[in-house]
Amino acid sequence: MKDFRELKVWQAGMKLFEDVLKDIETFPKTEVARIIANQVLRSVSSITANIAEGYGRRKGREFEHYLYIARGSTNETIDWYEKIKRLNFIDSNIFEMRELTCQEIRAMLSKMIDSLKK
Repeated sequence: MKDFRELKVWQAGMKLFEDVLKDIETFPKTEVARIIANQVLRSVSSITANIAEGYGRRKGREFEHYLYIARGSTNETIDWYEKIKRLNFIDSNIFEMRELTCQEIRAMLSKMIDSLKK
């Protein structure tokens, strides 16, 4: 593999990023919604950015470090979606889809981390 964009986990993260952008467009036009939109956008963006940065370094421990950060950003995204759901900015079906996607990404990252430890 010669490019991080070939990684299935990066592709899943990019799809999630695109879905989050669509979700944000439906948020109310309030200051609180704007702040929360900014935060969830930062957390979801961090997933793929850290995968890409770690891949570029391609050294076992360093790559592993960036994958851990990406996994943390995945958890942060779930946390923001929980808040977004509780504020009724999205319905529970959207929340469940985003949470499932985050769980899948988190599992892929964990598998990659485990494979680097061998």
